[in-house]
Amino acid sequence: MNSEYVTERGTRSILHLDQDTFFVSVERVRNSRLADKPVIIGGMGDRGVVASCSYEARRYGVHSAMPMKLARRLCPSAFYIRGDMDAYSHYSDMVTSIIAGRVPLFEKASIDEHYIDLSGMDRFFGCSKWASELRQVIIKETGLPVSFGLSLNKSTAKIATGEAKPNGHMEVDARHVRSFLDPLSVGKIPMVGPKTYHSLRNMGIATIRTLRSIPPEMFENILGKNGREIWLRANGIDNRKVEPWTTRNSISSETTFSNDTMDIKFIGNILVNLCEQLAFRLRSNRQLTSCVTVKIRYSNFDTHSLQKKLPSYTAFDHLLIPVCRELFDRLYTRRMRIRLVGIQFSKLIRGTQQLDMFEDTPEMARLYQAMDHLRNRYGQRVLYRAAGKAVSE
Repeated sequence: MNSEYVTERGTRSILHLDQDTFFVSVERVRNSRLADKPVIIGGMGDRGVVASCSYEARRYGVHSAMPMKLARRLCPSAFYIRGDMDAYSHYSDMVTSIIAGRVPLFEKASIDEHYIDLSGMDRFFGCSKWASELRQVIIKETGLPVSFGLSLNKSTAKIATGEAKPNGHMEVDARHVRSFLDPLSVGKIPMVGPKTYHSLRNMGIATIRTLRSIPPEMFENILGKNGREIWLRANGIDNRKVEPWTTRNSISSETTFSNDTMDIKFIGNILVNLCEQLAFRLRSNRQLTSCVTVKIRYSNFDTHSLQKKLPSYTAFDHLLIPVCRELFDRLYTRRMRIRLVGIQFSKLIRGTQQLDMFEDTPEMARLYQAMDHLRNRYGQRVLYRAAGKAVSE
């Protein structure tokens, strides 16, 4: 065993947790009629792409990042749903809170996956038993399916999770890492994307066993600086540590139009809608922002952004929307169609909104509380400003 993988208490134990078809699973929790049905989530316009799809839809050849128009041809009977990032973020935060309440060190790798370092826990409790119990808690408290892989490093644990899906678990101990990896496709290695996968297949490399039999120097010459790292992972070697997770310091949202547009009123409505969504997320997460950025992308793909520092922290729509409009007016200087607009709130802090004694009233705070209560109970689209009506329907 490589000494880099031995702690004072023995071999490392890394747990990788992944929510299965996360967006689809959230939609099924919200609407039980979608259970066992083909579900496809993504943009609804002609330029939309598939963000997530159920296993039932995959049987028709549908996959993530596929153009929505093609997905509709392959699986016309599926339920098509426009993604709701606010709902997905809410459920992601629920899972993170469950994990944070049980372990001192974990890494949130994406909206639907976490790494946890359990090294040394086997002396007191048993890593596999602990991981299984954590999985059951997540399933019970959120209603979401979750799979996990448990092994001596992050990459092997992640691959094990993939093999355990859907809604399963797998443990690969140090003695069996190579025998587990060898028969798998090289496409299972997390660093191997579609382009690298096709390059490897063109070289006659189909399995991880074949890949790891190649000298690392030769592999590095073929694939460049990432070649050695891929070779190491094919040999079950991964030095990366579980990085402590901290709350992100920005949130953002953007919209790509189905057709490039110069309709300033329509774009303004889009900005209002995006701003409302992000402000609601701030309040739900008990966060405030002090910096707003607006981004536009013209039809020729030129992209520009402009940022403004706020005089005080806020999470109120009526304070943030005028800033977004001002930034857009300053940013849109060319008589050219726009392809995309986006908003980002950054420099976030934890806290609740304080009233501005010159502009806000207790009635304003109560209004936001009432609106947020309705959104939390019936969904965010139940309530919105008239300016955002066209894009909320």
